[in-house]
Amino acid sequence: MNVLVLMGSPRLHGNTAELCKPMMEEMTARGAQVRYVTLADKAIAPCRGCYACQDVQGEYGCVQCDDMHAIVGDVIWSDLIVLATPIYSWYCAAPMKNLLDRHYGLNKYYGSAEGSLWAGRRVAILATHGYEGDYATGPFETGMRRLCEHSGLIYAGLYSVQDEDNLASFQTLEAVSGAKAFAAGLLAQS
Repeated sequence: MNVLVLMGSPRLHGNTAELCKPMMEEMTARGAQVRYVTLADKAIAPCRGCYACQDVQGEYGCVQCDDMHAIVGDVIWSDLIVLATPIYSWYCAAPMKNLLDRHYGLNKYYGSAEGSLWAGRRVAILATHGYEGDYATGPFETGMRRLCEHSGLIYAGLYSVQDEDNLASFQTLEAVSGAKAFAAGLLAQS
């Protein structure tokens, strides 16, 4: 299985990155091919809403020349996409939001082109947050469920850990074993 982990935290070595480690270790140990892409160090401009991508058949087609094109290649390569993000103000961090807004070119619903470049892939969420559980992650999870439904993707689930002691919160036995169990469950769904 090809797994793409899109790490959307602006802190490349922070809490979300720490929680990704045991999940990716478990996936690799179970034979998955894992690509880890950090978004904060990439140039991903906001979507312009120009719809030019909607008239390009069979490829992404965005007119903006930035790192999103390489990331789209990784998305197309993958069977499973894990959106790893801290939850700020009940939604993903800005680097992840820019990426999600730029998904338009993967769906050809609004112009002369037709089809989807990513339909059928599974999408999961790995989140870190300050507030408790569903209160913190619920709005983002709802948004991702709707994106999956709209895009012909399969929502595969969410694992999250609350920040109670900064980085140490994501190194506890409970957090690490939970991330590994989440990974095993995602791979078992294939």
